[in-house]
Amino acid sequence: MPKEIDLKKALEKFDNMKKEDKLDLSSDQDLSVAIMNLVSIEEHLYFTAEKTGKGMYFDFLQEIRQIRQDLLKKIVKDYEGEVWCISKHLLAASMRLMEVATKQQKLGRKKEAGELFDKAYSLYNLFWGLNLKVIDPGKVKNIEEKAISKDDPKKTGFLGKLNDLVKRAIDCCIE
Repeated sequence: MPKEIDLKKALEKFDNMKKEDKLDLSSDQDLSVAIMNLVSIEEHLYFTAEKTGKGMYFDFLQEIRQIRQDLLKKIVKDYEGEVWCISKHLLAASMRLMEVATKQQKLGRKKEAGELFDKAYSLYNLFWGLNLKVIDPGKVKNIEEKAISKDDPKKTGFLGKLNDLVKRAIDCCIE
């Protein structure tokens, strides 16, 4: 029988890991944002190399890539299949959507910006859901549209539940 997302149990698991000093999500959250920026730096170095024709930017890109890989290993520890690449691309896509949303907001397109910010946050939370092994996405079941169990009162779907979980579990302001 497929597992359902149990926010209460998952939060208890996080709390216990925090108490045992096995989990420092605020530092990991900072690290994930640093990784996002390193991916962006890789992209900028690539485009700069192509636009200028200067190969030294490709050399810089390789150095930044190695740093990004080393840091990503601190969060993405045990992975199967293509979870490593999925994780990297989830962070990269989240960062890019934040950038586009910020530009939309500057143009006064607040609704579009809000939708993009929400999507960026959902992708970011999916990264955490995969890497904290909170749930197995392959075992999420849909009873009604956006519901993950017959007792699901909010019917926010897989990403909605994951958003709630990460929002409660990760507090970047804890020192």
